[in-house]
Formats: sequence, C-alpha cells, structure tokens
Amino acid sequence: MSFLLSFAGALQLSVASLQAAPAASPPPDSAAAVYHAIQGQTEVRMGRPKAAVVEIDGRLDEPVWRDAPLLTGFSLYSPTDGRPAPDSTEVRVWYSATAIYFGVRAFEPHGIVRATLADRDRLSADDNLEIHLDPFQERRRAFVFIVNPLGVQADGTKAEGGGFIPGSNVMPGQNDLSADFLWSSRGHVEDWGYEVEIRIPFTSLRFPTRSVQRWGIQFSRKVQHSGYEETWTPVQRGAASFIAQEGWLAEMTGLTRGIDALINPELTTTISGSPSADPSNLKDWRYASTPRVGGNVRLGLGSNFVLNGSIRPDFSQVEADATQVAADPRFALFYPERRPFFVEGADQFNVPNTLVYTRRIVQPDAALKLTGRLGRSNIAVLSALDAAPTTLGATRPLVDIVRITRDFQKQSQSGLLFSERVSKGRANRVFGADVRHVFGGMYYAQAQAVGSLTRASGAPKRGGLWEAVVDRTGRGWGFHYNVLGVTPEFRTDNGFVARTGFVSLNTANRVSLFGKQGQLFEKLQSFSQISGLWQYGEFFKGKSLLESKASLGNTVTLRRGWSLGYSPALATYAFDPTVYGSLRVLVNSTAAPFTPAPRITTFSQQATASTPQFRRFAASASVLRSSDVDFNETSRVNRTAYSGSVDWRPNTRLRMNATYASNEFVRRVDDVSTFSTQIPRVKAEYQVTRWVFVRIITQYEANRRETLRDWRTGSLLYTRRADGMLTPTVSTRSNLLRADWLFSFRPSPGTVFFAGYGSSLTEPEALGLNRLRRVNDSFFLKASWVNRLGSR
Repeated sequence: MSFLLSFAGALQLSVASLQAAPAASPPPDSAAAVYHAIQGQTEVRMGRPKAAVVEIDGRLDEPVWRDAPLLTGFSLYSPTDGRPAPDSTEVRVWYSATAIYFGVRAFEPHGIVRATLADRDRLSADDNLEIHLDPFQERRRAFVFIVNPLGVQADGTKAEGGGFIPGSNVMPGQNDLSADFLWSSRGHVEDWGYEVEIRIPFTSLRFPTRSVQRWGIQFSRKVQHSGYEETWTPVQRGAASFIAQEGWLAEMTGLTRGIDALINPELTTTISGSPSADPSNLKDWRYASTPRVGGNVRLGLGSNFVLNGSIRPDFSQVEADATQVAADPRFALFYPERRPFFVEGADQFNVPNTLVYTRRIVQPDAALKLTGRLGRSNIAVLSALDAAPTTLGATRPLVDIVRITRDFQKQSQSGLLFSERVSKGRANRVFGADVRHVFGGMYYAQAQAVGSLTRASGAPKRGGLWEAVVDRTGRGWGFHYNVLGVTPEFRTDNGFVARTGFVSLNTANRVSLFGKQGQLFEKLQSFSQISGLWQYGEFFKGKSLLESKASLGNTVTLRRGWSLGYSPALATYAFDPTVYGSLRVLVNSTAAPFTPAPRITTFSQQATASTPQFRRFAASASVLRSSDVDFNETSRVNRTAYSGSVDWRPNTRLRMNATYASNEFVRRVDDVSTFSTQIPRVKAEYQVTRWVFVRIITQYEANRRETLRDWRTGSLLYTRRADGMLTPTVSTRSNLLRADWLFSFRPSPGTVFFAGYGSSLTEPEALGLNRLRRVNDSFFLKASWVNRLGSR
C-alpha cells in the first residue's frame, strides 16, 4: 500500500511541476546583504539559524527569502575564463538548525531555457546549476548537488587528485554522480528564465564537530544555448585546482545533524530461461528462479563518520554495461561501478593507478564499510566476504581494504593503502603510500610507491609499482610529465592494473589559444605527447625501448559549442618473444617456435566532430584510419574505426540515444580482413513522471576473428597445449542481439521498484536480422524500501 500511495503522490507532484506558470518578473530585491563575487565579495556572513518553515514548491515567495543573503556577480569559466558572465544569476542562501536552503533565479534573455522531465543524474543535456559544498574546507573535495530548471536532481561528489575515482570511470576533477543523497528541490520556467528552490538536510552531509562552521561554497551554471559554463567566484583555468577557488559560507552556528540511521530491506528475484540440452527441441525452454532477500543498514556516527553494513546485498545492475571495442588484446576492459553499496563514500578509496576497483568483489554474502574524517585525515575501511574465488579451486576470499589520507598545507595530501584478498588457495596483499603536493598555484608533484605479496602455489612472489608526476595547469600552457614502473610480479587482486612488467615515460604539453567572446572561434587546444615504454628489466640495463609514440591532438571550439578535432600519431612497436611462446608454425611438417615480426612503425589519423546541445538534438562522430599492428600475430594491418552518437529529445519526456562503434583490421600482405567488430546500440526512455520511467535498450554485437597466420609465410599458426599437442588456431564468429526493457519507480534514494525483461538472440550472419534464434532470457524484479529513523 505504501508503494501505491508513493506512486500516486509522485504522479500528482510531477503533473503540478509541469503546469504552465504565469509569466512574471521576479520580485524586486530587498535590503538583504548582497555578495558580488566578481567584485571580490566571496565570504558570506550567514548569521544565526532561521526558525522559518517553507514549502519546497519552486517559488521564492516566503518572507525568509527576501531577507536571505544574495549571491551574484557570476563569471565565465568555459570555454574561456576571466570575463563577466553574459547571463545574470542570483542565489539566495539561509539555514535552519537542521538544513541549508538555496533559492536560485537564473535569468535567460538570450535564448530558450532547456529543461526536460529527466531521470535522476541525467541532466547533462539540460540547463542546470551545480552547488558545491566543502564543509571541511579541504579545497580538493566537495559534495555536488545539481538541479535543472524543473528541480530534477543529480548529485554526487567532486574530488581532485589521485587517479580514476574507484570504479566510477571518472577522472579527477570531474563530477562523480554515483552517490545519491536525500534532499528536496522544485523549479519552474518563467519568461525571464527559471527559478528553483532547494533544501539540503544536514543529515545528508558530513561536517566538522565545531560550534562555528565555515564551509567552502561554489556555484556553476551550465547554459545550453551558448555552451557556456559560469561560476560564482571567478575561477581561473590556469590553476591546479578548481575547488580551491571557492567562496565561503561563514559564521554558521547551531547546526544539528539529528539521528542519521536507516534500514533498507531488499527483495530481488531473477527468473532465467535457457534451452534444453537437445538443440532440435526448440520448444523445450526451461526457467529457474533465484530469489534473494537481503538488506542494508546505514548509521551516522556523529557528523563526520558513516557506517554501512550489508547482509546478502543486492549487487545487481539495472542497466547492462555498454559493450566496448577491444582492439588491443594486451589490455583488459574497464567498466564503471554502479552498485549502490559501493558508491557512497567511493571517493575516499581514491588511489592513483586504480589500486582499488570494487567490481573485483563479485557477489558477497556480507560487507561492511566505514568512511569519515577525523581532524585533517580521511579514513575509509571496506571488508567483504566474496562468493567468487580469485583462483580456480580456491575457497571464498575475504576482502579487506583500508585507505587513510591526510591533508597538509592548503591543497596537498598524503595517503596510505592496505589491501588484501585472502582465501585458502591464494593470498594477495598490497601496501602503498602516495603524496600529492600542490605549489605555486598551478603546479603539483605526485609520487607513489606500492608493494605486493602474493602466495599461491609455490614460493611467494613480491612485486612493486612506483610513479612520479609533475604537472603545470597554466591557462595558455600546461604540461604533465610522469614516469611509471610496474614489475612483472606485481599483482593487485582488488585493483585494476591492466599491464605489468614495464617502465613508461610520458611527456605531454598543452597550448591553449582563446578568441574573443561571441566570435566564431572561441578556443584552440593542442596536446603534444611523446611516450616510451620499456620492458622492466631492459629499462635499467639501458636497452632499447619496446614501444614509442608521438601524437598531436588538436581541438577547436566554435561559437555555441561546436567542436572539431584532428589528431595524428606516429608510433613504433617491438614484440616480446615470451608473450608468443605458445605459438608454433609448421616448417617442412615440423613445428617451430613462432618468431614475432621486427619493429613496426605505424601512423594514424583521427578526426572528431560534435554539435552543441540543441534543444532537441545533439550528435558526435569520429573516424580513425591508420597503418597499424595486429598484436595477435604481429602483422601489419590497415585499421579503420568509426564511432558515432545521436541524442534526440522530441519532447520533455522522451529521450532517445543511438550509438555505433566499429573496428576492422585488414592484413596488408594479402588484403584479407582478419578482425572486425560492429556494435550498434539504441536506448529509448520515456519519463512518465519525475519518479517513473520506462526504458528499452537494444544492442547488437557482431565479432569476427580469422585464423592467425605467420607474418612472413602466411602459414597457419598453432597453439602448443600443456601436454605438448598442437591445436590449430581457428576463426571465430559471434553475432549477438540483446534486448532489455525496464520499468522503474524511484520516489527517493533507496526506495525503488524495478521490473524488467531481457533476451539474447544469435544468428549465423552478422546484422542479418532474419534468422535470429533465442539463446537465453530472464525476468527481473526488485523491491527496495528505506525506513529512516529520525527527522530529515
């Protein structure tokens, strides 16, 4: 019954939010204090908490708003900085004992406001405003709250430093929208722009335990019709940190976080279907049900620590990963983390070189996580009993990860890591330290040293990873130089290190030229990069490098957000004979070891283009042509790769996206196509209400790999098995069509109902679509609801 009541309320509120608002000008300013950031007024005196009660309806019509401090004077940040924003923005802010409130008026005299009834965290195509809160004054990490003109929400964190934010596929300095917080927002569009009202309860934040608070604050507005990004404080692009250029909310007192505890039971059922063992009996389709009951517990320990526990957690993903093109077999594919238990506080497990990758934890029966801040130190602990062994035949592993970082000076940080994955058949432990020092406003230096100890069959193996980085983020010129070494024996069972046994040296320089505001040319960026890679032992012996590459990436940004790019690259590759030790070639009926080709030089050219985010449409495309290498047989090939994406939004509720990616190798010696991949994908979403949507995804993946041939003679290559027998390499074909639909009802973070169906079909000819045969299917149901203890 509670689900039905929530659904009815969601439908009613959604319809009300889309009703046309009467055209009117915003009310005149009051005598409240005005903070004009472009004039240097970036410290807001908040005063005492207010006792006012307001309805979050998207209209700033209560008296408390008229007396709230007014923040204005925004500046242009992208595509160029250092200029007043062409669009006026006003933000009012005040707080009560339990929450902080923001009232936004974004004026838009130059174009049409872009706003849709989007799903949570899918606002990138809409006009939107970001709020960055830095309660601990870290100057390198912030909570992020984003609203579009209708008040639809996106939220997460922004962190600078380190490497990939673990599992989220987000680089440092980008918004990581994995986490979902509980807060309220409503908005509406007016003739003069849009107005949004926001309430963020203190139970959704972490902040220091002190009587007088001073928080970092920044606002970033995205204007779609122009492609501009505007910030409240004047942010310079020529700086090592975006977050450190924030303003301040000062003199906040009497904050109470209240009780922060929740219980989150979950019920998941998957009914999987597969054909019988008899391929001639197509009607014998068998289904098996796998219900799963679990739950999560969240407990706030004061205002700056959170403890998360999970028993038989549901780690299913509502949307399958979009398939990537694996053009180079030497590297594993990286997929982002989407599972709810891991994403909260994920930024605190951020380690350079992705030494924490939570998707290595496959299906645990129980997991526990503690994240928080003590003084100037961040502490993150994760422990899980996983169901998937790290090696064949091993018992279930216990996973433990501890990450501790400490701030020093204003923006610098040092960190320690301990990670282990232990089972009866295998034990892997990793110990590491890293430091990032920001200096001179636009420079930083970073160093990392890591050791691993792995015990399996035989003697234990010790390995190491080390890196040194120096970076300059200047406005017109910047550079990034680094050297990275990974020993052949280094292993991290809880991390993602795609390659071992090498030393790489990289130098990258960037030059940026800016045009005048409003002209056709707005920005040109050129990245020149030179890199070399050695086998680990050969580097210290002073021997020749294994791979080298020089590239020049050029991107031109034109008025209103058009973008064009051209990137040529020259590379050379030598081949390690030990990698091909299992391959054989027949010479006069005698099996001889395969000899890789000598060093090969390649040249590639890539062109890219992208449109602005129009009101209903956006598109991008890229073409790559190169003389390249097929690393499976070390032969010279001509490579052609295409990719494209089209977004279409015919109205405020329907969103459609179509993508295509392809890759083909043609062996140059005989003009035979040896490898190809084609992946078209279409996704359609219809937003019934703000909390309800229906989604359909179809994806076709066609893969073809011909037999491997000797690069000199064209003879068939064989694989030598462990018993000494030879097996000829064979050609492979795979043509798989996957279709999924999903009904989603998510009135608030943690309270959800999903119902879905997916089916996989195959056929003999690629993209024929006329002889499809179903190979498996499944039904999926999930119900999860959150019981919160205490006032929000």
